[in-house]
Amino acid sequence: MIHDAVIKNAVLAGENYRLNTRTRTSSPEISTPASWNMLRDAYDRCGEVCAEYAKTFYLGTMLMTPERRKAIWAIYVWCRRTDELVDGPNSSHTTPTALDRWERRLNDLFEGRPYDMFDAALSDTLAKFPIDIQPFKDMIEGMRQDLMKSTYASFDELYQYCYYVAGTVGLMSVPVMGIAPESKASTASIYNASLALGIANQLTNILRDVGEDASRGRIYLPQDELVSAGLSQNDIFEMRVTDKWRSFMKGQILRARMYFDEAEKGIAELDSASRWPVSASLMLYRQILDAIEENDYNNFTKRAYVGRAKKFFSLPQSYVSTLFTADKQVISLARA
Repeated sequence: MIHDAVIKNAVLAGENYRLNTRTRTSSPEISTPASWNMLRDAYDRCGEVCAEYAKTFYLGTMLMTPERRKAIWAIYVWCRRTDELVDGPNSSHTTPTALDRWERRLNDLFEGRPYDMFDAALSDTLAKFPIDIQPFKDMIEGMRQDLMKSTYASFDELYQYCYYVAGTVGLMSVPVMGIAPESKASTASIYNASLALGIANQLTNILRDVGEDASRGRIYLPQDELVSAGLSQNDIFEMRVTDKWRSFMKGQILRARMYFDEAEKGIAELDSASRWPVSASLMLYRQILDAIEENDYNNFTKRAYVGRAKKFFSLPQSYVSTLFTADKQVISLARA
């Protein structure tokens, strides 16, 4: 199912960015009485929401071109609103029927019929970039799963969940980031790298928030791997940091880093203007795993975070890394 979603999005993108890496500037036909000033205000509000709730992610978006930055903000806000249906302050009132209504609203949005200012910003984005609806629908499916499921038997189950709630964001973002015209990689492989980044980010979220999730009765960790490590659900709910837990966490962190490594391979294939912000976001998020280690794997009562100074110090590092990957691509093309 995930493979089909990747291929479908890759086909939609096709050769679009190889022929034209600049975003289209034509104005969409949005059936709303809002003026263009109100649309600008809608994007600004999306940026404010992003800055408030996703500080590390927001810092990465500030390195993007204005058009791409606004588009990513609009996508982020839709994703956050979707997530809040099951994790927000009013989530206790969310039912499968409510999610069905949200999906019908999504269909209207893709047809140019936004309901509010946030929808209008995303509708404008959809008119400028070839984004497919399927990842959005799949994210809603992930919310349906959250209503019914609080544990995951294996990593295969957890991977599917990670795709629903975060891998989909990677697929939504590729059309905005753009593909380098000189890239020789297949479109599908670039989408796969973006999918890997979404998976890596979600695995990182899960490892950072083990204690918070446990307090809500949820365990987003593979049950069979917990058993193999000699751990039980009670160990999670009682928030015990033991040698067994540390050993288990080392394996989970290693897996997340493997997905980050896979995602990093796709950065050189992106449009040159998008490499630095994507690289910076990847580097900043990967540092959360370092912070979990620095907390002696206590992700029950200590929240792993990256300090502001370290974040800003990482920006020139990520910029240099994009130059290095670009140089490798040039050498590779020369040899070809």
